[in-house]
Amino acid sequence: MTDHQQPSADVSVRVAWADDAAGIAAVQVRAWRDQYAGLLPAEVLDALDADEFAAAWAQSLHAPKDARNRVLVALERNTVRGFAVTGPATDPDADPIADGEVSELTVDPGQTHHGHGSRLVQACADTLRADRFRTALVWLNSEDDARRAFLTGAGWAPDGAHRELDLDGDGSVRVKQVRLHTVLGED
Repeated sequence: MTDHQQPSADVSVRVAWADDAAGIAAVQVRAWRDQYAGLLPAEVLDALDADEFAAAWAQSLHAPKDARNRVLVALERNTVRGFAVTGPATDPDADPIADGEVSELTVDPGQTHHGHGSRLVQACADTLRADRFRTALVWLNSEDDARRAFLTGAGWAPDGAHRELDLDGDGSVRVKQVRLHTVLGED
């Protein structure tokens, strides 16, 4: 290596293994605490239990509900820095044969702007394409301008669909979402 070359970071994206469950859960808890601060009560966010999430992830990774459900992890060396979940689209107006969905796209809040999200988005598109989907869909909070700009910069566009989620089940915490899509093309 010459004096002006910098060592490159050991970063990658791969399909998650059951051993990744604890890392995925830790990222999810940190991301939810960051993303939902001010929206959900602090005691709800403080009560999020990474061990419970890890058990659920381990079960999901061990026995996915559909063979086309995939969990991808963004790694820096062997540390999970982000994750994504892909599978058949579940929206009533979607075609579960032709339309795939990115149902989770999460990067550890302390690890943004390091390329993990870009690698995950590309890996999601590649994975959905390999699973023979022609279109990919993703839902995001309507007020998440940064994520919308990130995805539109990667070639995603709004398709006009929107929904409202009731986060706590009693109507007191509602989140409006918009759907973006991108064409994956044919094999």
